[in-house]
Amino acid sequence: MTTRTRDPSLIELFTPKLVSVLREGYGSAELRADLVAGLTVAIVALPLSMAIAIASGVTPDRGLYAAIIGGFIVSALGGSRFQIGGPAGAFIVLVAATVEIHGVDGLLLATMLSGMIMLVIGFLRLGTFIKYIPYPVTVGFTSGIAVIIFASQIRELFGLTLTSEPGPLLPKLLALAEALPTANPMSAAIAAASVGIIVLMRRYRPHWPAFLIAVACAAMLTWILGLPVETIGTRFGGIPSSLPMPHLPPLSIDKVLAVLPSALSFALLGSIESLLSAVVADSMTGRRHRSNCELVAQGVANVAAPLFGGICVTGTIARTATNVRSGAHGPVAGMLHALFLLLFMLVAAPLASYIPLAALAGVLAVVAWNMAEKHEFVVLLRASRGDALVVGTTFLLVVFRDLTEGILVGFGLGALLFLHRMSETIEVESSASMANRDVADRTNGDRPPYDPALATDSEVIVYRISGAFFFGAAATVAMALDRIGEHPKAYVIDFSAVPVLDSTAAATIGGVVRRARGQDARVYIAGARPAIRRMLLTHGVRPPLVRFKPTVDEAVASAHRGFAATPGELAAGAGNG
Repeated sequence: MTTRTRDPSLIELFTPKLVSVLREGYGSAELRADLVAGLTVAIVALPLSMAIAIASGVTPDRGLYAAIIGGFIVSALGGSRFQIGGPAGAFIVLVAATVEIHGVDGLLLATMLSGMIMLVIGFLRLGTFIKYIPYPVTVGFTSGIAVIIFASQIRELFGLTLTSEPGPLLPKLLALAEALPTANPMSAAIAAASVGIIVLMRRYRPHWPAFLIAVACAAMLTWILGLPVETIGTRFGGIPSSLPMPHLPPLSIDKVLAVLPSALSFALLGSIESLLSAVVADSMTGRRHRSNCELVAQGVANVAAPLFGGICVTGTIARTATNVRSGAHGPVAGMLHALFLLLFMLVAAPLASYIPLAALAGVLAVVAWNMAEKHEFVVLLRASRGDALVVGTTFLLVVFRDLTEGILVGFGLGALLFLHRMSETIEVESSASMANRDVADRTNGDRPPYDPALATDSEVIVYRISGAFFFGAAATVAMALDRIGEHPKAYVIDFSAVPVLDSTAAATIGGVVRRARGQDARVYIAGARPAIRRMLLTHGVRPPLVRFKPTVDEAVASAHRGFAATPGELAAGAGNG
């Protein structure tokens, strides 16, 4: 009787970091560290969650529900020790557009569908492919989101009165400019004071909760002085002091199909944002996250949060970094952060009514400023034309068109530029050129030159292909080999400097071999790695058309022996090597 065993690596792949931390041993010292970190992050997350929800076109409580439910699940099930989940500024544009088109119920349904998509991505272990998004794309879309977030807060920063605020940037700015005469000087003063408090706190008291202090001071002044500004209470009637009962949003096939594009956008952005946040935590701590496990946790969180009315959840870079800097030991800190947020909501909900929207707008203005990767953006513009094209295109598309479109087009441009750069690294050199290299060239880190005798050998010509040989470089190699004017008795193609070869390249070599055989010349392939040899064999580049040899010297020697061999001996040795 045989028993089947599970693949331990697969089990480890989806084991939450919480389990790993508890296995290592978890005592009172670790709990104290996580308590302090969890409380610190909760203090930061409280005003941010409400501000992001309001900027997204929903009530502030929906941001708190996302931070409480989603944040707890992300930490409990995630693949990062330090990830903090919750509503993120990156989603503001997408959430606001979805609410405008499909309403809040459509938003909740799209969020649930995005969670299911992220679950599939995680379980199929596709999370590792997120790392292939080029750096200029991430800088471009992050900077673009920062511009859009700031533009979305101009109305609240100045207390403008608008009947409707357009979504696209240019119409929005025109509408805001027309509404400038309605500006409320007191709102502008509160916003400026909130920004000033945050900046000063970060400079002189960097460990103090600057966001919460700024919002609390603004709320206190508004309450004591009765300032004529719009608050959470005047616009939304305050926030509830308890979590709602879970319930499903209205479901129908038509509704699912209608919100599916938004769900795909949420899933794509959520996957990118959460894994970027996990990478930031890894760079700060020297740890390594489990990307697919993290995506599964993000998926569960985005399915669960909408059941309680919460908006989209993802890993949040600023709160995760705060968690690390506060001395968190592991995921328990993130779970406690969610519980502290729940406690704040239960106890202090009535006080939230006095928070001015201008103060929350000031918080988001600072977030947008920090979010815009200004230095990195300028560096990429100067680095190369290719990087400037990718980062600039992504930025402009995100700002003036669509976030998902910006990411996809930026990724496509980045991939094309990479393929172009790789194709330019391919080289085809003959035995004559390699044998006649100067001494300086021979000692410059290049591969060793061929035997000088090959330069005068009219019967055998050796060609070395160097670099990644794939579809982007196939035309270059084909043109180089087509220009061969000699008609020797044998060709040796040296593959020892070819790390990879794809089907297009293999088909190109097949064409070269057939042309050589049409000239009654033998073809030898030397130094091909096993994977490359298998690819060539699959595409018909096999004996007796070619002969495989481990080295160029053996191929040349075999060619010379073959010139004197009988037809029967040639047939017998066709598959050797």
